[in-house]
Amino acid sequence: MKKFIFLTFLAFIALPVQAASVNATDLVPGDLIRGSAHNAVYYYAQDGMRYVFPNEKTYHTWYPDFSQVKWISDADLATVQIGGNVTYKPGVKLIKIISSPVVYAVSAHEQLRAVASEQLAKELYGEQWNTWVDDVPDEFFSNYQVEAPLDVASTYNPKAETADAYSVQNQKQIKPFVSVSITDSGYELPTTTVAHHTAVRFVNNSSQSATASEWDSVWGTGTLKPGEHFTRYFKEDAMGRWNFYNKYKSKETMQGTLVVE
Repeated sequence: MKKFIFLTFLAFIALPVQAASVNATDLVPGDLIRGSAHNAVYYYAQDGMRYVFPNEKTYHTWYPDFSQVKWISDADLATVQIGGNVTYKPGVKLIKIISSPVVYAVSAHEQLRAVASEQLAKELYGEQWNTWVDDVPDEFFSNYQVEAPLDVASTYNPKAETADAYSVQNQKQIKPFVSVSITDSGYELPTTTVAHHTAVRFVNNSSQSATASEWDSVWGTGTLKPGEHFTRYFKEDAMGRWNFYNKYKSKETMQGTLVVE
């Protein structure tokens, strides 16, 4: 499982004067958003989470300027969970980490392929290939998955890679979230079935504080006040049957089941 390091390097960017302002409830997948107190820019995805651009170089592989960025209040921003970091758009740049001389080509779905030779790099990016290389801080290297080395130019087309990565959520393979509603009478659907690598949003639509807590405390939402929600990803290592209950009641009076296939 990837570990995400959330650091903000966008504080030095001179973003345009506030032009468009939205509420968290009005966000749509693909929106670029920022709060008032900090200049960090996020991509709002269809799983209901925000993904941070860790630095200006990463941002500009996806967007030429900041004209599409929408402002929301810091209070609204805080209600949108952070899902991870945005990675480089495939094909636009070659990257390397500061502590290693290995140069990588960025491929679909956050995959990296080590470029086998300088001659190969020239075939892909021209004689000035080294001007296309960006250094990525070591702590962000875990956002990528290293795959088989790239040793033949015909197996990698930078322009095609860029064209295929038409959105951040496509690159990260993000799916829409599945909602589990908490009501005064119990969980709306006693059993919910989802495919693995799906985000599940637990929404408190009741009139009292509530939780969705796995029976053995393996995972849980924490206390959700009326109207609040919590989203959790269930990946390959979470496949199986999970029973959960509301800690403000008892397992016997309010329980549900999540089946991850």
